[in-house]
Amino acid sequence: MSNNTALVLGATGGIGGEVARQLLAAGWTVRALRRGSAPTAGQHGGIAWISGDAMHRADVVAAARGCSVIVHAVNPPGYRRWAELVLPMVDNTIAAAQAVGATIVLPGTVYNYGPSAFPTLHEDSPQDPVTRKGAIRVQMEQRLQAASRQGCRVIVVRAGDYFGPKPGNSWFSQGLIKPGQPVTTISVPNAPGVGHQWSYLPDVARTMVELVQRRDTLEPFAAFHMQGHWDADGTQLAAAISRVVVKHGGAQPKVSAFPWWLMALIAPFVPTIRELREMRYLWTTRVELRNAKLVATLGYEPHTPLDDAVAAALAGMGCLPVTAG
Repeated sequence: MSNNTALVLGATGGIGGEVARQLLAAGWTVRALRRGSAPTAGQHGGIAWISGDAMHRADVVAAARGCSVIVHAVNPPGYRRWAELVLPMVDNTIAAAQAVGATIVLPGTVYNYGPSAFPTLHEDSPQDPVTRKGAIRVQMEQRLQAASRQGCRVIVVRAGDYFGPKPGNSWFSQGLIKPGQPVTTISVPNAPGVGHQWSYLPDVARTMVELVQRRDTLEPFAAFHMQGHWDADGTQLAAAISRVVVKHGGAQPKVSAFPWWLMALIAPFVPTIRELREMRYLWTTRVELRNAKLVATLGYEPHTPLDDAVAAALAGMGCLPVTAG
């Protein structure tokens, strides 16, 4: 039976939190699973927080009772312990969805793909990953596809690197700039001239919500790619950040290459850095998602102009003056 109650796993993260906020705005009742004590109403007003762990199947099944949608936006922190945690968590989500008849919504990644699919990715491009995390993501989607053949509906929305007011762990907030302080330097991870795809979190969440509203009209396993913001030569996002900073009274930031050499030195001692370096190939080759299927389904792709999106992201991360308009 269809209803407007959703369970969001990973609601304290960037995409999970944004989807939860937009579901609430669309009139949904939203539950969220969280280890430890729930946030105060002032911090996350409107969400019904439930104590539990995505690694515990009974917790997920109990939290999903009465829900028609489960948003699976939970990830191991700091890119670590994927081999131990990722697949058991998605298995628990599948079990809960099958128990209550809910549709699963998954934020997809480009990790699933390797050179055999580059440079242009469509929903049916071959998934031949070149990294350990990519192989795990492929297994996730294979398990979801198998569940869809047994009566469980699944929606996958794949987008570029996230940025937004509350991005969680992202290259924008942890690689290009430093949150909580004025932007004086922008570090560009791209190899010279290599394009990169970015997606504004509120646009991704809006896309997911609109697809959820149409879930009964979609195929059982429905995957969609977003175009987002395509930075054709790897300089355009940095240029937008610079424009926004100057517009809000800041000095022109210095743009420099990301210190990959330093990451190589640190990686043996810092597991998160070691895991990040595994994904460097995505910054050295063109990888572009195409959104024709999404546009055919929705009629458009939610899309905030780049400078407006960057301004909201920098303001949300405390990188613009509080008096900025």
